[in-house]
Amino acid sequence: MQRRGPVWPVRLHEAADEITWAAGLNLLWLAGTLTGGVLLGVGPATLAAGTLARRHAGGEKFRATSAFAAAYRREFVRGSVLVLPLLGAAALLTVNYRYFASVTAVLPRLVTLAALAVLVVVASFLLPMAVHYDLRASVLLPKASLFALTRPAPSVLLLLVAACTAYASRVFPFLVVVISVGGWIQLDTWLCLRFFAENEARLRGEPR
Repeated sequence: MQRRGPVWPVRLHEAADEITWAAGLNLLWLAGTLTGGVLLGVGPATLAAGTLARRHAGGEKFRATSAFAAAYRREFVRGSVLVLPLLGAAALLTVNYRYFASVTAVLPRLVTLAALAVLVVVASFLLPMAVHYDLRASVLLPKASLFALTRPAPSVLLLLVAACTAYASRVFPFLVVVISVGGWIQLDTWLCLRFFAENEARLRGEPR
């Protein structure tokens, strides 16, 4: 019987590859966001990064820069339509939360925090859904909201991922420039693709 070598060097190499990929995705996202003057760039950059994350999760081999540029141009309008309202709602809820915290209004602060958590979960489903399914922008929000409400365990997991990413970025702000956004997009997309596959199998009546 042939003896196998230790597994941990392989796992370590794979982890290093994923970290490098996430850092590269983060750099592309930053470049795309700045190219559009931030406000007009963040939407298409986010969907373009999600498109690359989906392809990477599927094991595809491609040139990241050219693939990102093509997806960025393709998603320029739809990206802004989907992402900017989410960012606006998040900014409004964050301002409200800080205000209620400053005046020690406990109940409004908790309600605002709950609304912000729901928004994060819906956005976590919506962005991968936008790059995985061929759906109109107008139907993505209702479908993502329904998916979030009917899948509590995946929703909690995605919320924890987003919260941990946000906390780490707040403690170490340089991570936003290095890996935070790209890492979150890749992990969020990877998880959602599995949740979508499980849901499709359930709808077809296939055993788990």
